[in-house]
Amino acid sequence: MSAPSTDVLRWGRERVRAGLWRGDHRVAFLAPLPDAPPPSADFLRRCLTTLAERGFTQVVTTALTPLEQAGFLAAGFDVAERLHLLAIEIDGLPALPADLDPVRLGWGRRAEVLDVDRSAFSSFWQFDEAGLGDAIRATPRTRVRGVEAPERTPPLVAYAICGRAGPRGFVQRLAVRPECQERGLGRGLLLDGLHWMRRRGVRRAVVNTQLGNEVALNLYQQIGFRREPAGLSVLSTGLT
Repeated sequence: MSAPSTDVLRWGRERVRAGLWRGDHRVAFLAPLPDAPPPSADFLRRCLTTLAERGFTQVVTTALTPLEQAGFLAAGFDVAERLHLLAIEIDGLPALPADLDPVRLGWGRRAEVLDVDRSAFSSFWQFDEAGLGDAIRATPRTRVRGVEAPERTPPLVAYAICGRAGPRGFVQRLAVRPECQERGLGRGLLLDGLHWMRRRGVRRAVVNTQLGNEVALNLYQQIGFRREPAGLSVLSTGLT
């Protein structure tokens, strides 16, 4: 699956991705790039000035580690949401379900993917087209797979985005329609992505989930994920 690119703001060696947050033309997002240094407060203030000149009134971040948060907090951002960060060493995964038959999802099926996403997440966390593209581009290599129910129209009922960067793996998204949950679809797609990572030399994978999302948290822990001591946060600030 491929997707249109987002804007990149630069100052010296510092770079961040920028774009619309969930399609809202008043709200921008900023996301650190994995191959750039953690953004400094001075650089982020420049970014905020640029975004204000473009007409935005609010800026939110993607989920940030404590190291990535430092510059944002110094530039005036506040914590909007906190998330669990979980990790797994993928040398001893459970076996793939025998009846799992995931389908590859290309960009042409993005409307179906976004429909599943809207059914599975609250409005703050729902992807729009730009957010979906950003999740797909977040790592150098990405696997996007789904599960279909042929009796439904459209048939897609679950999907997962998994990525890898060298020996590191990332579960970027896992969504199942509420009426199709508790059938093992999320577990199957999660294991499909983790086995794909392991075949390509990934040793450790991470995933994040919102505080209070006990269904997702239980699923990840059943597979073997363990909570990391430091979680993640989404930060936000207003623009004047």
